[in-house]
Amino acid sequence: MKKDRVRSVEKAPVKNKPSSAYIYMVKNTSSNETIICAWDTVLYPGTSVVSPTRYGLDMGVIVASAHNLGREYQKGDDQCRGGCLHCETFGEEDVVGSDQKDFVASDQKDVEELASCEEIPYNDEPDEVFNDGCSGMSPPEMVQLSGDIQWIDRLATPSDMSRYQELSAKEDEAMKICREKITMHKLQMKLVTAHFLLGEPKIIFFFTADVRVDFRELVKDLVSVFRIRIELRQIGVRDESRVLGGLAVCGRDYCCHSVTDKLNPVSIKMAKEQNLSLNSMKISGPCGRLLCCLSYEFDFYVEEKRKYPSEGSKIKVGFEMMKITEINILRKKITLFGSEGRMLSIPHSAVIFNEGANRWEITKEYSAEYLSN
Repeated sequence: MKKDRVRSVEKAPVKNKPSSAYIYMVKNTSSNETIICAWDTVLYPGTSVVSPTRYGLDMGVIVASAHNLGREYQKGDDQCRGGCLHCETFGEEDVVGSDQKDFVASDQKDVEELASCEEIPYNDEPDEVFNDGCSGMSPPEMVQLSGDIQWIDRLATPSDMSRYQELSAKEDEAMKICREKITMHKLQMKLVTAHFLLGEPKIIFFFTADVRVDFRELVKDLVSVFRIRIELRQIGVRDESRVLGGLAVCGRDYCCHSVTDKLNPVSIKMAKEQNLSLNSMKISGPCGRLLCCLSYEFDFYVEEKRKYPSEGSKIKVGFEMMKITEINILRKKITLFGSEGRMLSIPHSAVIFNEGANRWEITKEYSAEYLSN
C-alpha cells in the first residue's frame, strides 16, 4: 500500500511553468548576492520571497524589476536599470518589505508573539499600491522567457520570516563555536560569517585564508555539535567586504555591498588613466585591493579623453609652440607650458581638431583673444 502511494507521487506530472512572466532581481540577505528570478504576478521592491541561491533555497528580497536589463540606456531616461534608489536596504533585523510591516519582530517579545499568533491576517496577493509613487523604479513588465531561468519558490509567509529570524539569532553562537574549533585545530583561516539556510538544515561558514586549508577534522567536530549538514566556503578578501559591508573612503556603503555583487577586475592602468596618485593608501579600499570605483569611472575617462589632445603633444598658441602637460577632464581645462617656463591654462572649448592638417589647433576666437592680451 505504501509502495503504491510512493509510486503514484513519483509519477505525478510536474506543473509546467508559463512561457511568459515577470522577472526580478532578488537579493540574498545573507551572502549579499543577486540572482534573476521569474514570478507570475507583479511584485515590488522590498517584498520578501523564498528563492533559489547557489547554496539552496533561502530568504531573499525583491530589489527591482529586471525587464530592462541588457537594454541600451536612452539619454534622459530616469528609470533605474538596477536596484531602486528609493528602496530601503534590509538587514537581518528587517528582512521584510514595507508591505508586510505587521510581521516585523523588533525584539524578543515580538518574536514570541509572532510565533504564537495564529489569527494574523495574511494575504498572499501582491500589494498593487506598494511603492506606487516611487519615481526611481520602472513598473514591471511581463516578458517572454527564453532559456533556463530560475523561479521564485514562493512569497515569504509569516512563518518563513519568523523562522528566518530564529535562525539568524543562532548565527552569532555558531560563529563563536566555530572560532573555538578553528583555534583548537590551529588552522590558518579567518572566519567571516555563518549562515543557517532557510530551505534546508544546513550551516554555511564563510572564511578567508592565504593558503590551502585542510578542514576535514573541523567539519567533523562541527557536525558533532550542530547535528546538521556543514558547508565551509573559502572566499577572497574582496568577497569578505562584499558580504560584511561597511563605509568606504567616500563615506558611503561599499559599492560591492550596496550597488552590485559583481567584482570586476581593477588594474593600476585605470588609476593612471584618471591621473590619480599612485599611492597605494589612496587608491586602495578597506579590503586592501584597488578601489572598485576605478573600474566604474575608467570608461568615462577613456571616452572623454578622445575629445582632447594627448598629453605631451605640442600646440601652437599665438606665435609660440607650447607643450600640453596636464588634461583635467572634470574641470575641462588644458594646462600648457611654454619654452620660457610660462604656464597657460585654457578651456577645452579653445581647442579644435583640424582633420585636414590632422592636428589639434587653437580656435581663431581664442587665438585673437590671447594675442590681444
